[in-house]
Amino acid sequence: MFKLAMRTLRLRKGGFLATFVAVFFGALIVSACGGLMETGIRSETPVQRLAAAPIVVGGQQTLALPEEDPATLDPEDKHKVKNATLPERVRVDAALADRLRAVPGVTNVVGEVSFPAQAGAASALGHAWDSAALTPYTLKGEAPKPGEVVVDAGLGLAVGDTLPVAAHGSVGQYRISGIAEAPQVMRDSALFFSASDAEKLSGHPGQFDAIGVFGGDVDAVTAAVGDAGIVTTGTDRGALEFPEVTKSGEDLIVLAAVSGGLSAMVMVFVVAGTLTLSTQQRQRELALLRAIGTTPRQLRRMVLGEALVVGVLAVAVAVVLGPLLGKWLFGELAAHHVVPDVLEFEQGWLPATVAAGASLLAVVAASFVAGRRASKVRPTEALAEAAVERRWVTPIRVITAILCFAGGTALAIVTVAVMTGPVAASTAGPAVMLWAFGLAAISPGVTKVTAMLLRWPVQAVTGVTGRVALLNTRVGAVRTAGAVTPIMLAVGIATANIYLQTTQEAVSNQAYTEDLRADAVVAGPGGLDPSVLGRVAAVPGVASASEYVTSSVFVEKPYDSNNDQDGWPALGVSELTGNAVEVPTTLGRHVGDTLSLKLGDGTPVDVRVTAVVSQRAGFERLVLPASLLAPHTTLGLAPQLLVRAAPGVDPATLASRLREATAGMPVMVGDRAALIAAHAKGNEIGAWVNYLLVGMIIAYTVISVVNTLVMATAKRRREFGLQRLGGFTRGQVLRMAGVEGGLIATIAVLLGTLVAAGSIVPFCLVVSGSPLPSGPPAIYLVVLAIAVVLSLVAILVPAWAATRGRAVDATSIGE
Repeated sequence: MFKLAMRTLRLRKGGFLATFVAVFFGALIVSACGGLMETGIRSETPVQRLAAAPIVVGGQQTLALPEEDPATLDPEDKHKVKNATLPERVRVDAALADRLRAVPGVTNVVGEVSFPAQAGAASALGHAWDSAALTPYTLKGEAPKPGEVVVDAGLGLAVGDTLPVAAHGSVGQYRISGIAEAPQVMRDSALFFSASDAEKLSGHPGQFDAIGVFGGDVDAVTAAVGDAGIVTTGTDRGALEFPEVTKSGEDLIVLAAVSGGLSAMVMVFVVAGTLTLSTQQRQRELALLRAIGTTPRQLRRMVLGEALVVGVLAVAVAVVLGPLLGKWLFGELAAHHVVPDVLEFEQGWLPATVAAGASLLAVVAASFVAGRRASKVRPTEALAEAAVERRWVTPIRVITAILCFAGGTALAIVTVAVMTGPVAASTAGPAVMLWAFGLAAISPGVTKVTAMLLRWPVQAVTGVTGRVALLNTRVGAVRTAGAVTPIMLAVGIATANIYLQTTQEAVSNQAYTEDLRADAVVAGPGGLDPSVLGRVAAVPGVASASEYVTSSVFVEKPYDSNNDQDGWPALGVSELTGNAVEVPTTLGRHVGDTLSLKLGDGTPVDVRVTAVVSQRAGFERLVLPASLLAPHTTLGLAPQLLVRAAPGVDPATLASRLREATAGMPVMVGDRAALIAAHAKGNEIGAWVNYLLVGMIIAYTVISVVNTLVMATAKRRREFGLQRLGGFTRGQVLRMAGVEGGLIATIAVLLGTLVAAGSIVPFCLVVSGSPLPSGPPAIYLVVLAIAVVLSLVAILVPAWAATRGRAVDATSIGE
């Protein structure tokens, strides 16, 4: 049977080319997503500033959160915990450096501090000069004394110049005492200060960002550090230099898992549809094989052999090109700041193996489905069966549809009854796939029923060609469903995902705008000196001013079952002082209660609840004093002041007065519109990721639809020839094909819209109270236009080619 399968492949190149393309693109996307996932898991970051230190000690960036209330458990039992990534840089006590110097074998210990600085118009990172040995930098000139600075060679400055440097909310004039040259290309330019100046400008006196250790045994260093930090070597040192890669790696894992899983599921349907259609078009050939004595097992083996040969070839090419696509996708993610540009793309053999296994499994499953019906036909009925389209209803299809519809309904109920705010997307998103897969399982029957419902309007508009097209659609429901299903998937997935994103953005912007009482903002890229608040508050026309700090905190005691790996969003304002905290009603606490928190850098603090307020669902947060929250952020200062104008003072006048009051300070003044625009821009990263995912699915669907329609239409040359011999002109045949394409697009759009509604409506009811999504209608119209154009082009081009030449010649060509 293998020899027969190979001969069949040579004679039916078109059908198997379609299968090759479907498997190839499915395996390609899965392989690329696997590379992104491996990159997120590895989170390998090349060391730059700390490259010369063989051992680097830093703060523990993870926090263990109990999964159950420790008070209800036996103290002797082992508690289950989940690890959360702390959002702010965790530093270590400078005294730890002295302890490490006492470790036998250690030859040198160097502490590293790093803080944002502005050198004229250029952005840079400031450090103490003694930490230059961690890279190491080469010095031309002299080491800096207090009031001096060594500048990076890339800044193009000269020794002896005076350089204004803005750091930690203030501007100082520093004489350039030397030029430092790095041994490799660095992401950030460097400014080196004396140890005393660097400690003052860092904003975290008595602490180091990291400590480089030269010499000594790793185990001995680890023992000396104890619980005061973590010890890293090799490529792990990069995570201490760039702590943001840890959280980004986790996000990349989730993104790759969702994208790859969704692509794999779509691939199963696409490959199954393509292979089933290819086998269906060979019913006469398969029937003849049954009639001359081929056993059902042999027939199944032949179909499986053909599919595996094509699948193996497609997978082999895909796994070679998968890393290229993965690297391109990673580059786009880095360019749009979804992941840090210092993270290194890594793809080994495992993603290729998973992609190959998933793709070949889809091929085997599809070939089993495709060959099952033909292999079960009795030899005496084989020739008759070849002329009749196979039945579409099977117990497996019905059971699959029922399970999917039940799952989609359950998720819709959970979304409306349990979820709140934007987190409702976590159940609304998967519901799209369940509704889509349920309809796909019974798509031939649904296609036939929908075509019957469209009978009267189609006949009224298109006449006799429309009636013939309707008959072709109803009789060839299985063939038509092969084209309807992928378009339905694309319309449903694209519409749902895009409108879920636009609705979430609109609700987020609305919530921010409703809570915003400020008319102007004073912002400092390196943080604002606390004295700025008093200066701004004294400006005529200012009704109130407050520092504005954002971070995340974790409720440690009493136990909070809502604690997740992201913690509670926290807002720091100047209106609160001491250890006061304002909490949302959903936290379940009362005025006077004491909460034990872990701040963003892991620092424990006890706060007293002074207010319990009702906040918008999904946007709850804890409000703390800015003076308490800001020192425990990476920056160490409030990055913004929000200013409210006094009655009768217009925003433009207020902004002008603020600029005058802050002249000469390293700050920028913006109006209310700038605040809203900055908040909206923060949502663009999530939107871009969503659009990338939708784009990949649509691109794959385009390939599938073109495969299916081109293959199906090209095989109808004999049918078109008979119609022309029966009195149809070539133009009428093409118009009939065009009506069929329009019917396919209409049915797919209707079903896709139904699929999207099953996800969008519950989500919108939760987050906005309306069943309709937020977002421009043009999005839906573009999706519809793509579906219509795709269907018409994919069916009319091969129909035009199939009707070329004489009709009598077309009828003589075998099927």
